[in-house]
Amino acid sequence: MIGASGGIGQALVSRLAASEAYAPIFALSRSQPSVPRGVRTHSIDLGDEASIATAAAKVGAAGSAGLIIVATGILHQEGVLPEKALKVLDPAAMAAVLSINTIGPALVAKHFVPLLAREGRCVFAALSARVGSIEDNRLGGWYAYRASKAALNQILRTLSIEVARSRPDAIVVGLHPGTVASNLSRPFRPDPSAEGVFQPEESAAHLLRVLGDLEVKDTGGVFAWDGTRIPA
Repeated sequence: MIGASGGIGQALVSRLAASEAYAPIFALSRSQPSVPRGVRTHSIDLGDEASIATAAAKVGAAGSAGLIIVATGILHQEGVLPEKALKVLDPAAMAAVLSINTIGPALVAKHFVPLLAREGRCVFAALSARVGSIEDNRLGGWYAYRASKAALNQILRTLSIEVARSRPDAIVVGLHPGTVASNLSRPFRPDPSAEGVFQPEESAAHLLRVLGDLEVKDTGGVFAWDGTRIPA
């Protein structure tokens, strides 16, 4: 699990550990996450490729991987906010969003996909977003975030084609977790009990169910928390 210190990441690690479906489980993040007993931790920084390579080597030493999830992402931080209009576009803010949401997961794939088992079902998944859909964009705004997720979806689609050549049973997908009560969504949905807002544990349960139901024919797609396919 890459991004194990975030709300969704922590919830996913906890559920995976409780299920005992995968072992060992690695929880990777920039800050030390709180993890269940037996889960291994290691630092990773998606803005530093050397850090990603080191983390991959650590995981790879334990054997091949059956499931890799990238649960990182940025919508806002100091100096970075979703744009409501073209006039407020800022190149530095856009670069920061693309670095974490698009380039970071691509570099994770570069170093972690070789760890996937060459035979049998295995999964590489990254958290995307419905707003990354070009076809579904009816409201506008959020230029950098939308673009970063659309680019991520394209990377995942391209990756799925390459991975299929060496790992025919592998599945590469993007996942839309819904609106989750986390630091990412808090400024825009401040009431965690509002209708349509999931707790991280709920979202994690939905996402793992979706992952469990996916088949090889689904590789390259982006799927919402309820299992529906999101248009490109």
